Amino acid sequence: MLKTLASRNPDLKALLEKGYALAVDTNCLVVRDIPYLDANGQLQWGAMVSKLVSEDDVNFRPNDHQIFWAGPRPYGLDGQVVRGLGGGAAQLVLSEHCSDVVVQQSFSHKLKDKGGQPRNYVDHVEKIDSYLTIIAGPAMQRFGADPYTFRDCEEEVANSVFKLRDTLTSRAEITDLAKHFENDVVAIIGLGGTGSYVLDFMVKTPVRDIRGFDTDRFFVHNAFRSPGRLDVGEGSELRQLKADVYQRRYENFRHGLTIKPLFIDESSAAEFDGVTFAFVCVDKGSSRKRIFDLLISKNIAFIDAGMGLNRKPGPISGTVRTTYFPQDLGQTVRAKGYAPETDPADDVYKTSIQIAEVNALNAALAVLRFKQIRGFYVGPPALHQLLLTFDNLSLLSPDED
Repeated sequence: MLKTLASRNPDLKALLEKGYALAVDTNCLVVRDIPYLDANGQLQWGAMVSKLVSEDDVNFRPNDHQIFWAGPRPYGLDGQVVRGLGGGAAQLVLSEHCSDVVVQQSFSHKLKDKGGQPRNYVDHVEKIDSYLTIIAGPAMQRFGADPYTFRDCEEEVANSVFKLRDTLTSRAEITDLAKHFENDVVAIIGLGGTGSYVLDFMVKTPVRDIRGFDTDRFFVHNAFRSPGRLDVGEGSELRQLKADVYQRRYENFRHGLTIKPLFIDESSAAEFDGVTFAFVCVDKGSSRKRIFDLLISKNIAFIDAGMGLNRKPGPISGTVRTTYFPQDLGQTVRAKGYAPETDPADDVYKTSIQIAEVNALNAALAVLRFKQIRGFYVGPPALHQLLLTFDNLSLLSPDED
């Protein structure tokens, strides 16, 4: 990976040729084998970590003027803490491959232009060389320590579910939280308005596998309540199976995605072997009932996303519902009757009113609850029912035993 990037980034190539012990990890440039003096004036070795910004999948530039440091603050030849580094205590989670690099500090040092004003580094070479001089200079002078070890620190990167580099996770420094999803196999039943947005959100979540199910075809009205562009050119998406449409839309984004034109009921048990969580996004109560039977019989935790809309008279009002059925409690929650398992005759939603923002909101609440349950967001994992009413845009949850 590093050598591939170096072939497209001359500054990374220059650092390698100088002999720096480089690695690229969770969208950071890791520079090991950096000598420094500790508080007793003894030689120690640390590592610098510089966040990368991807201009595309192969071209990178420094994120900013700051750098992370794996080690205590370095000391100078005078026995004092090295001055001019700024920053303070910091943490940054890297992958298992770089578990030996434990970030403890961040440093903030800028160069100055000819007018004496602070300026950004022009490239990785200028940035790494500048920090090396400040951090390692005393150790290099006293002990002749050499940071140019030519050590090959590159290792095959663990398989990612994404076909693109996940620069968002590292940029937001949430790599540790993203690991909560790495063993999840998620099923999405129903890829209509809400289900299509759930799929869009989950495709971008690092769960191991996604299995989608929908037997319908994709028509114009679906384009008005689903994410993404509509392909109307050659090989138009219109009248194609939703399963095929969404498989093609997302197959260049991630691995572990299978969408089938399959109706889900009690006979579909084999399709759910290994599934750790499911989203139910169907608008027919009778279909929901059969899906509940299946998921509860297999003791799979799931969220049912639904909405109840009214137009009597004037603007549409109603409620967006998110109901969570935990493992071992599926039947208990079902008995509370939160999710309808019959088909109301006056449900306006069945007339296919185009309400993409409500579908997206319904999906967002469902995915947010899933991520709360997994520990990604703070929140009450035991909350079974969440309602958002249009009348006052308030979130409600009933008192539960």
